[in-house]
Parts: sequence; C-alpha cells; structure tokens
Amino acid sequence: MSDTSKPPVGGITVHETADSTIARLWGEIDEALRHEAGAALSRTLDRNLSVVIDTRDVTFIDSTGIAFLIQFCTVGREEGLTVSLADPPAVVTEVLDLLGLTHMFDAEPVDRSVQGRITQIDA
Repeated sequence: MSDTSKPPVGGITVHETADSTIARLWGEIDEALRHEAGAALSRTLDRNLSVVIDTRDVTFIDSTGIAFLIQFCTVGREEGLTVSLADPPAVVTEVLDLLGLTHMFDAEPVDRSVQGRITQIDA
C-alpha cells in the first residue's frame, strides 16, 4: 500500500527564547492552517513576552493568512505585548501595503493602564 498523503505546503511553528516568542510562518499561509494558527496564537500569548512574527519563508498568503497576522498583532497589543513582523517578503508586504495595514506592525503595545479609557470614535 502506498502512502498517498501529501507533505504540508505551509505551516506555523512557535519557537521560544528567553526574551521573546517567535511565530515562524512558512510556505503557503491559507485556510488550511486555521487550526495551527489558533494554537500558535494561544501558545505565544501565554508566555507574556514580546512576539516576533517571522514570515521570511512565506511563499503565498491569502486573506485568511492576512487575517491571522492582523489578529496576532491586535490581540498581542491588547495584552500589552510588542508584536513585530521580521523581514517579511514581498508577497506579504505587497498585500499589507495594498490593504493599508503596514502601519499595524510599527505601533507600540497598548498600555493596559489606559486601555479602559480608550473610546471608539466613528468617522
């Protein structure tokens, strides 16, 4: 009987260092990685250290992948963590630029002491 399973074409792994947590994304980042993305987000935020999202080996990213990056950044910042995007390839930066989201990865973490005082202003 032959093995008909295909090797993964993309993935998300989490590597822990003493002062940060690195979420490494590689290959094709799409809907197929939804479960991995949720597990990576949970594991990363549990450590309460700065987060680095390493996308240098991403070859394709769809709207689900971009939503994951946005969620990672938003939730991390709400928890008061620094979230950075390290050396993103053109396939990632072009989509972020097109959507006007590049600035998200330059912002400082939310200060928990003022978080409750922030009010939303609708334009």
